[in-house]
Amino acid sequence: MDILPNTVFCSILSLTLFNTSFLIFQLKFSTALDTIAPSQSLSDGKTLVSREESFELGFFSPGISKNRYLGIWYKNIPLRTVLWVANRRNPIEDSSGLLTIDNTSNLLLVSNRNVVVWSSNSTIVAKSPIVLQLLDSGNLVLRDEKSDSGRYLWQSFDHPSDTLIPGMKLGWDLRTGLERRLSSWRSSDDPSPGDLTWGIKVQNNPETIIWRGSQQYFRSGPWTGIAFTGAPELVQNPVFKLNFVSSEDEVYLSYNLKNISAFSRIVVNQTTNYREAYTWNEATQTWVLYASVPRDSCDNYALCGANGNCIINDLPICRCLKKFKPKSPEKWNLMDWSGGCVRNKPLNCQKGDGFVKYLGLKWPDATHSWLNKSMNLNECRAKCLQNCSCMAYSNSDVRGGGSGCIIWYGDLIDIRQFPAGGQELYIRMNPSESEAKAEPTVKIAVIVSIVIAMVSGLLVFCYCICKRKEKCREMDQQNDQITDGENEDLELPQFEFAKIVNATNNFSIENKLGQGGFGPVYKGTLEDGQEIAVKRLSMSSGQGLKEFKNEVILINKLQHRNLVKLLGCSIQREERLLVYEYMPNKSLDSFLFDQTKSKLLDWSKRFNIICGIARGLLYLHQDSRLRIIHRDLKSSNVLLDKDMNPKISDFGLARTFGGDQTEGNTSRVVGTYGYMAPEYATDGLFSVKSDVFSFGIMLLEIVTGKKSRGFYHPDNTLSLIGYVSIQGLNFLITFNHFSD
Repeated sequence: MDILPNTVFCSILSLTLFNTSFLIFQLKFSTALDTIAPSQSLSDGKTLVSREESFELGFFSPGISKNRYLGIWYKNIPLRTVLWVANRRNPIEDSSGLLTIDNTSNLLLVSNRNVVVWSSNSTIVAKSPIVLQLLDSGNLVLRDEKSDSGRYLWQSFDHPSDTLIPGMKLGWDLRTGLERRLSSWRSSDDPSPGDLTWGIKVQNNPETIIWRGSQQYFRSGPWTGIAFTGAPELVQNPVFKLNFVSSEDEVYLSYNLKNISAFSRIVVNQTTNYREAYTWNEATQTWVLYASVPRDSCDNYALCGANGNCIINDLPICRCLKKFKPKSPEKWNLMDWSGGCVRNKPLNCQKGDGFVKYLGLKWPDATHSWLNKSMNLNECRAKCLQNCSCMAYSNSDVRGGGSGCIIWYGDLIDIRQFPAGGQELYIRMNPSESEAKAEPTVKIAVIVSIVIAMVSGLLVFCYCICKRKEKCREMDQQNDQITDGENEDLELPQFEFAKIVNATNNFSIENKLGQGGFGPVYKGTLEDGQEIAVKRLSMSSGQGLKEFKNEVILINKLQHRNLVKLLGCSIQREERLLVYEYMPNKSLDSFLFDQTKSKLLDWSKRFNIICGIARGLLYLHQDSRLRIIHRDLKSSNVLLDKDMNPKISDFGLARTFGGDQTEGNTSRVVGTYGYMAPEYATDGLFSVKSDVFSFGIMLLEIVTGKKSRGFYHPDNTLSLIGYVSIQGLNFLITFNHFSD
């Protein structure tokens, strides 16, 4: 009788201990999903997932390739988006890949027969047990098993691939000499490093650079304390906040999202745009492009040569700086600006030189510059005058009214003028050409300032009120011209501005579909559930009331299945909105030049799109009541409905021909370089042939999947149309040879 209770007790105790051990094992296993110990490995088919399931590490094959690579991608995004690749240069040809930690505290990626295809190559040897962990930041780290202090033996963030995500650093650790630079994939099927790289040049005044090989393609301009001078629009950027650090220990750029729950990435591309920034749109399950480089032709490095100024809204877009002239007028007039500009009059150097103040500029290349963070602007001017090679100066930090000094020596390279934003620059001139500067004493200056402030303060206040009222009256008169019968046959529904604001969630970044020459485009949903696309006129777009009226009047008169349908407009003071039917597949270029979406366009769909555009163009040129020349036909202005039917849009720059008119002329050439007919770009002549030329460029883009602007081939420097022409000529020569 005494034995039974002891037996039962032992059984219960054993079962309890087993269950407890099992639970402990389960707990340990469940918390170790994001880590690998030295005794463990990761094989092909298995993955490592970060604690909050944001990121995943595993093996993958890019595009149509069968090669295997070890990489990190977003865990919960259905479109696999790879952020980092370990063995970029050495793919594994089968599924034998194995990731382990060796006894020297290094990561080893081996294939069959234990051939090492990649290693972390860390020189730090751990003194205690280590683990490999995938963090929720997307960083893969080797760290002390017992410490999570943020001090790592090795981390993937120090060895980026083609993508920068929040928390990563782009730049230099000056203590160790480590450079963190992004490099593009060679193609969508090959993640090996391409020719395009993005990093920071630390010489003199640091700035970010995009190189193709050793050649500069884009330059951000120096940091001003709040933004880079080449990207003033990022100051009010609603998506992220830039951080730039320049110290004795390190120089780097990073960024943080204003909405920490969102996903964002900045990618360096081998073709099309050099650099693109995306956010993930959960509603549409797509990556939304919100910034790219180059934005326009003026972003191309040194386009206008030495002492030239690029102004994107002018044609030609290159101008010499004030008091400068083209070095070679003949080449300049042929739009070859590479020779740059020279001074009208040489500097006196030792006596009497002054300065001309420029506003709204991207600062010149800082390669030959000098920086002092403690000087004020007057000291900076004096320092510049002491050196005959000094050509310009400015405050290096624009915060708090300006501080510090940056001086440029020699020719001024890669300047551009912005319609809004940009920085001050004082350019040195001959005494007869400089702006005269009075030299009053401090006492007089203070007295004058006080008097001016007291006397003019009230006048300025009254002037602003009057000006505001006058502007409002002008806006109301302009709006009345559109809505009150200047065009008798215009019967276009008017939407209340408040309803459009509500439909687009106050024009939120989540609703933004893209950016065009007219301004940003937003998706909206009306109260009855109808989906719409809203174009909002941007004050800095270079297009205004004339283009707005033109689009409203023209497209309201046009009815064709391959032209976008205008539902109405909304006008309230300076706000001008066009409301269109919503195209769920967005624009044609979003498919053609996207590595993933382009695969959805088989040859049948591409052919149907070509035919649809041709039908729409034929209607404009021949079958509509008015003969219309679009003048800005390009892939981003062709929208796709739910069935992938193309619809031509954006008629703000269109012109009408009457009677027997076959050709027009303008002194204000507008449109997009890369799609313009030569006679239009150089002489302002436009006709039906101008649109046909643009259609031909689009045809090449649809067939090749390559972008006309920014086309790059590693074996030559031809444009897309030049490259296709050469290939066609070679084909004809070969064909004729075999025919003979």
